[in-house]
Amino acid sequence: MRIVSLVPSLTEYLYHLKADVVGITKFCIHPEEWYHTKPRVGGTKNPNLEQIKALKPDLVIANREENRKEDIEHLKRDVHVLLTDIVTLEDAYRTLYHIGEAVGKSAEAEAILAEIKHRWEGLKHCLPPWRTLYLIWKRPYMAAGRNTYIHHVMEHVGLVNVVKEERYPKLSTEQIIELEPELVLLSSEPYPFKDKHIEEFQSMVPKSAIRLVDGEAFSWYGYRMIPGATYIYQLKKELTQNNRNF
Repeated sequence: MRIVSLVPSLTEYLYHLKADVVGITKFCIHPEEWYHTKPRVGGTKNPNLEQIKALKPDLVIANREENRKEDIEHLKRDVHVLLTDIVTLEDAYRTLYHIGEAVGKSAEAEAILAEIKHRWEGLKHCLPPWRTLYLIWKRPYMAAGRNTYIHHVMEHVGLVNVVKEERYPKLSTEQIIELEPELVLLSSEPYPFKDKHIEEFQSMVPKSAIRLVDGEAFSWYGYRMIPGATYIYQLKKELTQNNRNF
């Protein structure tokens, strides 16, 4: 089965399923081997639709949040599209199994899922209920709100999301101050927050703990959930060993 993946996190999952992927996006950076050898069909928001069809895929894997509705509808005229919609961990589990079935790799999917579930069950409420702000963008500031996969990951590990709005609301400096977060997590993606930004937020919310975090661990569903679980466990050790009085 010839597959084109328009979802970076699921591209990596397909690699570990040993599926026949013939096209990926320029953001499908894992695995590195495929990033350097597979045809790239553009970005997640601006794929080259004619190039995709020229690859003659039997299946295109897309995502409601990652990809544009008009591109998906266009592809559906000529190609079978498996449209994923993942907001919760349970959504991720169901979708990963469904993809395994769809590409004829059910046994491989079950083995990977068993490992993912085992690791994430061990993370349940592993952190205290700190009031947490998870930022994904700067200029304007944008945060992960309710009804997002990131929110459900935060909730699963025990953190309390201070953002009450859904999706990814824009926040002003004043709004961030008013939220009074105990912990601010600066994601490495999509905006690449760096060490230099920590001081900026420390002056904005001086009573908060500020941490840079690997965005893949909080937002990539798929095989990346395995190393992601290890990362979050290490983050938990770092945060709790600091014994900060939040």
